[in-house]
Amino acid sequence: MIEIIPAIDLIDGKCVRLTKGDYASKKVYNEDPLEVAKAFEDVGIKRLHLVDLDGAKVKHVVNLPVLEKIASRTNLIIDFGGGIQAEEDLKRAIDAGAHMITCGSIAVKNREMFENWVMEYGPDKIILAADTRDRKVAISGWLETSEIPVMDFIDSYTKKGVEYILCTDISKDGMLEGTSLDLYSEIQQEFPALKLIASGGVADMGDIEQLDEKGIFAVVVGKAIYERRITMEELAKRS
Repeated sequence: MIEIIPAIDLIDGKCVRLTKGDYASKKVYNEDPLEVAKAFEDVGIKRLHLVDLDGAKVKHVVNLPVLEKIASRTNLIIDFGGGIQAEEDLKRAIDAGAHMITCGSIAVKNREMFENWVMEYGPDKIILAADTRDRKVAISGWLETSEIPVMDFIDSYTKKGVEYILCTDISKDGMLEGTSLDLYSEIQQEFPALKLIASGGVADMGDIEQLDEKGIFAVVVGKAIYERRITMEELAKRS
């Protein structure tokens, strides 16, 4: 069964959501991310996707205190990303309680460093963020789009031992109009051994069921929960 991973995106220490990665579209849903994290834990959720949007923008971790607070006051398995482009930030995030680290920009800009992290910390600790716009890899909090085809990007890193891929179709993110099922199916077929985490566009439980039918490992869900398209009761039934 597909695992549902709620997302908490952080700006100024608050729980927010963007639309298509546009910082100008910011909507604050809760000023206390710990309260949100505890609510997820209370309905049986085991994992949390925590994103430092401030960090992604300035290229170093900013919202570390929020990570520390959630990690110390819940038992959630936290994967943390946003702004981790130096080993110092990676170590700080792990020391603050992150169980896994999600990296995207560094994997584009400094392949050698990212590959070293996978070897040093292990493929069970490092998630490759393959965020895509028009099937090209996007980085720096989605503010930049490279010319690297996302399938080539994934292929190059599976050959280096990467086991977890978080793929977000930016055009779908925050739109509540359905996922990029064709893209995720293609990745799943091409790389069947990968633990693929789909992200972007989930509007309701029906979208999650479709991903589950395709054998996708996990799905990150954000706005659909905050807009109550997916209820806490529905999450409890699937946890």
